[in-house]
Amino acid sequence: MLLSSPGFLLLRAAGITLNNNMTRTLTALALITLSVAATAQGTKLWTTDRYETLERGTTSGVAIRNDGRLTPAPATTLAFTSSGNYIWSVAGDAKGNAYLGMGGTSSGGATVQRVAADGKATKIFEGKELGVQALRLAADGTVYVATNPDGKVYRVSPSGGPPIVVFDPASTAEHSKYLWDMAVSASGDLYVAAGAPAAVYRVTQNKPELLFKTTDQHIRSLLLAHDGQLWAGTDGGGVIYRFEPKTAGAKPFAMYAATEREITALTEDAAGNVYAAAVGSKSTSSLPPLPVTGAVGVTISFVQPGSAGAVVGSTVIPEGSVLYRIAADGAPSKLLSLKEDVVYGLAVKDGALIASTGNRGRVYAVDLGAPGRFSDIAHLEASQGTALATAPHGDLLLGTSNSGKLYRLGGVAKAPTYVSEVFDAGGLSRWGRPEVRTDTPYTLSLRVGNVPSPAEGWSDWIKLDAGAKVPNARFAQWRLELAPTTAVEAVAINYLPRNVAPVVDDIAVQTGARVTANPVATVTTVQIPFPAPPAATGFTVPMTDTSPLTGQKDRSAITVRWAAHDDNGDDLMFAVWFRGVGENNFHLLKENLSDRFYSFDAATLPDGPYVLKVIASDGPSHPDPETLTAERVSGPFVVDTTAPVVSGLKATRAAKTIAASCEATDATSPIAHAEYSLDAGPWQYLEPTGTLSDAKHEAYEFSIPLTDKSTSSEHVLAVRVYDRYENIGTAKVIVR
Repeated sequence: MLLSSPGFLLLRAAGITLNNNMTRTLTALALITLSVAATAQGTKLWTTDRYETLERGTTSGVAIRNDGRLTPAPATTLAFTSSGNYIWSVAGDAKGNAYLGMGGTSSGGATVQRVAADGKATKIFEGKELGVQALRLAADGTVYVATNPDGKVYRVSPSGGPPIVVFDPASTAEHSKYLWDMAVSASGDLYVAAGAPAAVYRVTQNKPELLFKTTDQHIRSLLLAHDGQLWAGTDGGGVIYRFEPKTAGAKPFAMYAATEREITALTEDAAGNVYAAAVGSKSTSSLPPLPVTGAVGVTISFVQPGSAGAVVGSTVIPEGSVLYRIAADGAPSKLLSLKEDVVYGLAVKDGALIASTGNRGRVYAVDLGAPGRFSDIAHLEASQGTALATAPHGDLLLGTSNSGKLYRLGGVAKAPTYVSEVFDAGGLSRWGRPEVRTDTPYTLSLRVGNVPSPAEGWSDWIKLDAGAKVPNARFAQWRLELAPTTAVEAVAINYLPRNVAPVVDDIAVQTGARVTANPVATVTTVQIPFPAPPAATGFTVPMTDTSPLTGQKDRSAITVRWAAHDDNGDDLMFAVWFRGVGENNFHLLKENLSDRFYSFDAATLPDGPYVLKVIASDGPSHPDPETLTAERVSGPFVVDTTAPVVSGLKATRAAKTIAASCEATDATSPIAHAEYSLDAGPWQYLEPTGTLSDAKHEAYEFSIPLTDKSTSSEHVLAVRVYDRYENIGTAKVIVR
């Protein structure tokens, strides 16, 4: 039966063949999962197999696929740490050098650092502008540097010498304020994307030529495709254009308009498919400005633009990104939506679309051969992955902001390791056998403690092999070490919480109320709340189900309700006991209750004061030797089902009045009030002789005026008396 379960059918439908080991592991997982779902008793299973949960762990060379699979990731090596906070652009040459476009920090303005393969850095450019927005390398090794704001494009010779301005937007008719991206053709033509206003220029032999303008705010990204066509993404309308730069008089053709406002990055694969990253809602205003602190302590803000490219590394953009693909035939499709991450850079490597992102410093690989599949391949120390480029030797260069670092991604990570988030078992627990869904080699270790943070006071890592001895503890964390061929689909660890007694948090007793499974809508209802909590005492009781319970008003019934909880999450069963005030022993009223209330007939108990005791047991979740109980006793309440007695009712008639008197007595509770009626007329309130109705015995003397219409020689006088629990005693007398 288990091999026909939905989980196994889904695996078969996905084309996964189960060997004997995998089948045994999956069967064990299914059996334990079913047992845990069915009851809270016994061994439980801490299972980690979902992407959302795995994302909360710590990775080192481990990729987390969106279906929950853990695999080795490309090696992520920290190659350089700058003295500033922002790296806006990167490029690499065939010699293994990386070029970093930096700026916008208190340590200086626009600079370019060349970082050799051994990590040694050399400054090759320094400008008066605030930052280097884009870097591109020509085939001869020339470095093109675009600065912002009110910037220029400089040519830096690989052989040294002062930088030469090859493009100054101030000299054009458009006077664009921002330079966002560049592309260099094999023939040496330079293409520049500008903003405020949006325009694309071609620079040949230091001579600029306007190729096209748009009504958007900025041209944010450029891509010179393998076939020589130029692609441009805008900020404002989120439009992706294609342009043929070799055709005289060509016009840009809008290939796609994204639902987002800004196209932050463009790239292509070998088949000619173009990929774009988009961010921001068109309905909102610009994104937060970029504050930049100069060396003399003056703070400057980029008021324009509202672009994701101008956001500081510490700024969290509230909207995520969307990745699109425009196929070689022009057909657009959405690849992936990232709710919390803003994509700043794109590259294609080994059949995957690599995206460097901000807000959380994540690097994603989107599988281009399996729609909907992606992996989180790196968690960076910096929060913003602002620049991404492919080096000629195949590695990826990744520049970050907040803080400014250079990473190299390539090859296979050494000693891939994943550490789970801390798990809270809810109480002291015994830790047992692990279950790992894989048939490839791995090493699994566990550490435990009794404080939430493993920083101190926890055990060392304990390898979970046949002889592992793990101390009893409440919190746990596992570490998975992978081999180069390992693929793990799920990790589960058995644990047995130590049973703790349940707690009865409170009891409320309501006389004159009954709760039934299907109350009648027309009856009068009564609310049964718990007593008001006492003044603050420095701690709180974890009560649940504290809202008032609605019952039917019924003076012949009594309802008791209670709140209870169990820290193990065990199922509970309840029993209700009673005892008269002044008595020594409790007597069983009702047992085996699963509801947290009980209504019973008041006549079950003789009149008098009582207390009720509720006993909670976790027996449904444990065998008898391990069952624990807890109890709580209610405050006193009174059972009074006997009517008061009206005695000595006398009445005499005078000329125009009737003089009457009587007494009322109740054995259990004080007399609440009395009424009289003459000749079946309306009931009239009757005041006792002492005016206060506060005793079990009251006397009444009263006079009833007769009207002129009362010509009858005989009258009927009725008196009824209520005790505190609305029991009614009556009497009548004939008056002549």
